[in-house]
Amino acid sequence: MTVRLYDTAERAVVPFEPGPVVTMYTCGITPYDAAHLGHAATYLIYDVLQRRLRDLGHDTQCVRNVTDVDDDLLRKSRELGVFYLDLAAEEMARFDADMKALGLLAPFSEPRATSAIPDILGFIGMVLESGHAYQAGGSVYFSVSSFPRFGQISHLGRREMLALAAEHGGNPDDPYKRDPLDFVLWQPSAPDEPSWESLWGPGRPGWHIECSALALRELGTTIDLHGGGRDLVFPHHECEAAQSEAATGELFVRRWVHYGEVRLGATKMSKSLHNLVFVTDLLKEWEPSAVRITIFDHHYRTSWPYEPEMMETSAARLARWRAAAGGRGGGEEVLQAVRAALDDDLDTPRALAALDIAAGRGLDVTAAAELLGVDLSGGAE
Repeated sequence: MTVRLYDTAERAVVPFEPGPVVTMYTCGITPYDAAHLGHAATYLIYDVLQRRLRDLGHDTQCVRNVTDVDDDLLRKSRELGVFYLDLAAEEMARFDADMKALGLLAPFSEPRATSAIPDILGFIGMVLESGHAYQAGGSVYFSVSSFPRFGQISHLGRREMLALAAEHGGNPDDPYKRDPLDFVLWQPSAPDEPSWESLWGPGRPGWHIECSALALRELGTTIDLHGGGRDLVFPHHECEAAQSEAATGELFVRRWVHYGEVRLGATKMSKSLHNLVFVTDLLKEWEPSAVRITIFDHHYRTSWPYEPEMMETSAARLARWRAAAGGRGGGEEVLQAVRAALDDDLDTPRALAALDIAAGRGLDVTAAAELLGVDLSGGAE
């Protein structure tokens, strides 16, 4: 059997055929606030992919980083008057508890950006030595014009790239840049920000560099699959791929898989917009399996609006499946239907529909639900 996935870079559904050990990297949170439903949706789709790959006999190694030095985190810690690592530790404890409650498989590793400063410094040195970076104004910048494949993932035009770079803090108007699209690898720290010594002066990493350094350190030069929310395609993943391939001379990622947007009404759920549904709050009222069902009822590439009524529907669905658990056989038939749906670009809505049909026929849906990480035991989760 072959799993097929939509590769963002190829813009097509293609076979995903890794070796016995599947290496995966998903961009983790910047821990300055609680995890919201959009975070949960993104991580749950890679969770169910891992479950299917393990079901096929693969071993999976999924790294999920923690961006514990970043503009947003430093800004929030400044507002609260707390040390940035104390804020990060508090929010990471809450995030880890939420993900555990949702039944996510434990990550292969969950490295922090601040744990990788020596790796980051070494990586920047590699990019400079390759001729793809330059120093100016106390910073080190990646030279986009030196890398002809820039745009290989997003396929955006220059005007769109500039707009998104400005929106995501890329500062195209920085006077030290040779090109407005060039991005920071190392930057001077403000007086109240953390700072590390480097060959280019004291400072801190840019946004994109940590993921390249951590992926290389934890998983090697080329990884099988990289993911995150669709909003990370540009600039984050585009810049990540460029600097990684410039440094190593090798392909960085074999397949790019991105989750769509979860909205509240017509607007994307975002910390900056303060329109969030927090996982912690959902779990106070609903079972984790009902949250999983709500998320899996939408295809991962389709942006969708969250409505509170969805949770009631999912809870009722869960109850029907539980009533069919241990039913009159047919478990293998249902399991194969769910496997086929997941192999077809992680079609979780089709997988849920297969369980609905089977439960209506009184068939045993236990194994099929387990593959989706849905607990039918009826006990406390």
